[in-house]
Amino acid sequence: MSYQVLARKWRPQRFDDVIGQPAVTRTLKNALASGRIAQAFVFAGPRGVGKTTTARILARALNCVNGPTADPCGQCEACVEIAEGRDIDVLEIDAATHTGIDNVREVIISGLGIRPVRNRYKVFIIDEVHQLSMASFNALLKSIEEPPPHVIFMMATTELDKIPETVASRSQVYEFRTISSKAIVDQLRHIVDAEGIAVGPASLQLIARDAEGSMRDAESKLDQVVAFTGKTIAAEDVATVLGLVGRDLLLDAVQAVADEDAPAAFELAGRAVELGYDLRAVCRELSRVARDLLVLTVDPARIRDPEIAGEGERDRLKALAARFSREDLLRAFDLLTRADGEIRVAAQPRYHLEMALLRWIHLRKLVALEDLIAGAGSSASSGTSGSGRTLRQPTVSKSPDVVSGLSRTSPASENRPTPAATAVPSIKDALLAEIRKSKAVFYNTVVAQAQKIEIAGDRVTFVFSPAQRTLRDMFEQHRAWLEGLAEQVSGRKIAVAGEQTGAPAPPAAGAPDKKSTLREQALADASVQALLEVFPADIRDIEEI
Repeated sequence: MSYQVLARKWRPQRFDDVIGQPAVTRTLKNALASGRIAQAFVFAGPRGVGKTTTARILARALNCVNGPTADPCGQCEACVEIAEGRDIDVLEIDAATHTGIDNVREVIISGLGIRPVRNRYKVFIIDEVHQLSMASFNALLKSIEEPPPHVIFMMATTELDKIPETVASRSQVYEFRTISSKAIVDQLRHIVDAEGIAVGPASLQLIARDAEGSMRDAESKLDQVVAFTGKTIAAEDVATVLGLVGRDLLLDAVQAVADEDAPAAFELAGRAVELGYDLRAVCRELSRVARDLLVLTVDPARIRDPEIAGEGERDRLKALAARFSREDLLRAFDLLTRADGEIRVAAQPRYHLEMALLRWIHLRKLVALEDLIAGAGSSASSGTSGSGRTLRQPTVSKSPDVVSGLSRTSPASENRPTPAATAVPSIKDALLAEIRKSKAVFYNTVVAQAQKIEIAGDRVTFVFSPAQRTLRDMFEQHRAWLEGLAEQVSGRKIAVAGEQTGAPAPPAAGAPDKKSTLREQALADASVQALLEVFPADIRDIEEI
């Protein structure tokens, strides 16, 4: 006897054998038991989930010698011949081949009036029915609506939206779903045990993941792996035969992003090229990992779901999930999806993968503007944003797209001396450091703007220019707090005062004075203070809108 592929050998023969479609099979069984049999059925859903198989089982149930019955015997001539596709009263038609109206009239319409040769019903199973032309659908319409009592139509399609509403409304529509990885793994385990194939759960999980919800695809892939390995299958064999991206490489890439390790990102992209992986597949699998991590951040209990994590990688995935916020993972998913499309048309796919990983590293540094403003108050004292992420200045983006009108302060300017003389008593340095640590916004917007800081005995005086009246007023509002802070750092009572020098000089042409006023108003604004809390920046220019 010639070899029969696993997908055909293990094709379901009863409704209870259909994997992952309990709603469909239960409804059909109840309809058969009660005698409520429709004249036309539409089975819609993804490929390889049991649409045509269910149509054949239904045809057997209708024509079984014991039928109509929900449990066809599988032994009578009708059951055997329908299963083998050679029953003269059950016609399977490929709509992709018989798409024209002439074929439909010849094969279907002309035979409607002829009674079945042996069976109870004449059944027309039309596969991929959405490929029929509109003229063919119109020709079928009357037959589907009012067929002879001995005729039943069963139509299978992967694209339900392409079937005219006039046809769908005259049929019972059953929507098939993709099959869960767990159900696929369980069925594959049943098959390999019966076939005497030694294979571990990790290998079956890889096959199930790659099948993407299709039982037929999973069986075909298992057949392919068995042809390569024989009766013993390892996870490495599955990855080799099916061209799957190794999970270790994927998790290493996510780890590099979490560690912000750009050199490792380049090395991992090179490793993917050396291993011969399709870089689009790498992007797709990385987006799947990002999705799995997002699921874990929403529901940590899903860590035991085999669709999320294999048994040997649960601890690592759990640790990685703790290092990303939901916003990080949402942005990463969008980024990797775009990279997949870019790689498809790229002359140098590796470059795009490398840039995608670097952009992912960079995106983790971004914080939503509203979160910065909302959480600025707490971040000054606790060092965390409203979203709970620690805000370290090196990890916050300084992109001009995020904050317009602010220029990034260079390291030299961040460490520049205060406006007073560089040789100052230690109490001044300690006080300024404590102010900056406790209230960074106040330090940047007021204290650092002082023209000079004078120390005389137990008194510290902050001197502001005549144009800095608003800043001096803000300083006075914090003076009591400053005196307490000065006493804390010095160990003795210290008076703190704010003064203005001289009277305001008349403006030369009006514009400079207005600029100064606008600058002070901007510095006093709560939103600007919130931004300066996070971004080490100087205000370069002010314009009135």
